[in-house]
Amino acid sequence: MRNDRLLVALAVVAGVALIVLAVVYWVEPAKSLPSFIPGHEAGSGHHHVKHGIAAFFVGLACLVFAWFRTGPKRSATPPLT
Repeated sequence: MRNDRLLVALAVVAGVALIVLAVVYWVEPAKSLPSFIPGHEAGSGHHHVKHGIAAFFVGLACLVFAWFRTGPKRSATPPLT
């Protein structure tokens, strides 16, 4: 059970970090991005909109994954009718 909680916590942290990264991609031009973030280009003034969209949707997918992992557990046997 502990591994499941750790996996959910990691998915939530990754999801939030990727959504924040998406906002950074949309707000900052390529020259203002930190050098460790993919898409940094010295002297470039354009925004990485597609990078932001991709980071947003992957972050959203991580949060949805964590949400479904925390849902109620179903039994493996079908209910008796």
